[in-house]
Amino acid sequence: MTSATRLAVFSSMAHERAFLSRAAAPYETDGQIAMTTIGVRLDAQTVGLAAGYDAVSAFVNDHVSAPVLYRLRDFGVTHVALRSAGFNNVDIAAAKDAGIIVSRIPEYSPHAVAEFAAALVLAANRRIVPAVQRVRQGNFTLNGLVGFDLYEKTVGVVGTGKIGQAFIKIMRGFGCQVLCYDPFPSPVVAAIPGCRYVGLDELFSSSRVISLHCPLTPDTTHLINAKSLEKMIDGVLLVNTSRGALINSIDLIRAIKSRKVGAAGLDVYEYETGMFFEDHSADEFIEDKWFSRLLSFNNVIVTGHQGFLTTEALTRICETTLLNVHVLSASDTNANAETRAICEHNRIC
Repeated sequence: MTSATRLAVFSSMAHERAFLSRAAAPYETDGQIAMTTIGVRLDAQTVGLAAGYDAVSAFVNDHVSAPVLYRLRDFGVTHVALRSAGFNNVDIAAAKDAGIIVSRIPEYSPHAVAEFAAALVLAANRRIVPAVQRVRQGNFTLNGLVGFDLYEKTVGVVGTGKIGQAFIKIMRGFGCQVLCYDPFPSPVVAAIPGCRYVGLDELFSSSRVISLHCPLTPDTTHLINAKSLEKMIDGVLLVNTSRGALINSIDLIRAIKSRKVGAAGLDVYEYETGMFFEDHSADEFIEDKWFSRLLSFNNVIVTGHQGFLTTEALTRICETTLLNVHVLSASDTNANAETRAICEHNRIC
């Protein structure tokens, strides 16, 4: 009988442990996977905790760099199972060289992130957060809370994968016209009434609202910068639920101060690693001065990378992660063709 695959789940957090336990239960019962949750990030300082395991699972802010991957190889780890769609935090070339499988979750619940992006659009536009804060303080004045109708406004969507498509449908439901950009246009999106593909310059210059739904790559790093911001409509509403480094934070702050950006909803931040997913409420102050500056604006909403945080998405993420480990690691050589095809699709290298 094949021994159980020993799996170490790094960056496991309180909100997901019950989902991980439920997903792992059938494999543990059958002696196929032995899972351990580890509540710290995987990086060069913590990689030693992976000794004795066959596979590790990593999250968005883990640093799966070349040195980490070679250490994992030396420990006998053969699989890094990401609990995310993006893999910009993994040195794929080093993983290939080390002979380590890397898998991901290409689709969990696009609706979760798309709906959260729509919530940020509404909350930032209508100043929901400062409005609630005022009422709690007994202040019922309305000055400074004026927004605009979304109806018949033009919304720009950068990235038209599953999440972008779900967001487009929501915006069409509000009666918005949608401009899209993606280096790989989707015929499904092109066929949506009131939606068309354009170049980035036209999207920037014509959109009242811009929402980012593209992966972080060398080509998209700092896609939103001083030059691109200058092309936008004065008072543009900018939303990012994808990856923080799509936006140059310093340029964004300057654009907010100049009122080029009228409001922003950010669920991700360029320098969130080491801050997001951790409790810093007892700290005397936030060390990151640019993040502190963003928090100081009444027309900016910042949340802690929670766009994916629904029951449906967490269930899918954990179940798919365990399935990837089960099928792509040595513990299962008898998966049916359909299941193996799904997991091979989830495999990056």
